[in-house]
Amino acid sequence: MILFLFIVCLLVAYFICHRIFVQRKTFTGTAKLYGKTVIVTGGNTGIGKATSAGLAMRGARVILACRSKQRGEAAAQEIRKETGNDAVIFMQLDLASQKSIRSFAQTFLKAEHRLDLLINNAGLAAPGRTEDGIGMILGVNHIGPFLLTNLLLERLKECAPSRVVNVSSCGHDLGTIDFDCINTHKKLALGSSDADLFRAYTHSKLCNVLFTHELAKRLEGTGVTCYSLHPGSVRSELARDINEWHTNIIKAFVNKFWATDPVSGSQTTLYCALQENIEHLSGRYFSDSQLMQVKPEARDDGIAKKLWDVSEKLCGMS
Repeated sequence: MILFLFIVCLLVAYFICHRIFVQRKTFTGTAKLYGKTVIVTGGNTGIGKATSAGLAMRGARVILACRSKQRGEAAAQEIRKETGNDAVIFMQLDLASQKSIRSFAQTFLKAEHRLDLLINNAGLAAPGRTEDGIGMILGVNHIGPFLLTNLLLERLKECAPSRVVNVSSCGHDLGTIDFDCINTHKKLALGSSDADLFRAYTHSKLCNVLFTHELAKRLEGTGVTCYSLHPGSVRSELARDINEWHTNIIKAFVNKFWATDPVSGSQTTLYCALQENIEHLSGRYFSDSQLMQVKPEARDDGIAKKLWDVSEKLCGMS
């Protein structure tokens, strides 16, 4: 408990400094996306919805890949009305089910002829296991996007230049990868307390950065580039499954005084998706629309390759 509160205090201190001393940038790029197709996972709420609206405003055909049909269709309708772009549609995707991921990819590839941007935005901090027996946080935050990306890579290559954008978090800096835990328990951390969930979440965000690092190497020369990012401290539904009273108090306090709105939180995602002349930075990590250096573990070739191999096994690709 003491360690958990100490970590949360460090994060709060970070966000205070960030909000006071750093003016959060608004993406002002003028790229138009008419004729382009985009997938945004978790596009029905929070950062994902704001990102989807930003892309729709620029003329893209936007696929909201979400678990809830009701919420996904409602969000698509809202974005169509807000942007005047009728090419915003819902397609069902449950990242906690590899069967659903494969079905989504198959349906998408049959129905859509292009894929220019894949934005792996969806994430959670919830206990339990996925349909495939993988820890929920590992399964939804890393294995699901890993499988989805690989299933869609050939279409991305066909439509190059194209991009993959992985929404990570500054929390990745607190994460580490315990391969013994993954291989033995199919989880990133054991336990189900809020402290355990927080640790697993930071580990999963490190997975996002390492996945991006390794993916960039495998995509060299294909015209497909990829980026990971920290969106900022954003009011969202990410921690809806965290219920301990002390955590809810901290969460409410941060949301009230320091967390930014989803539109502001979507700006770095839009930057990574649309900014011109950053292709040479494929595989790198951004925050507040700026290139940031990550800790050695987050750019270690050996760890990234090992994570890729383990991920292939967990989703039946090897």
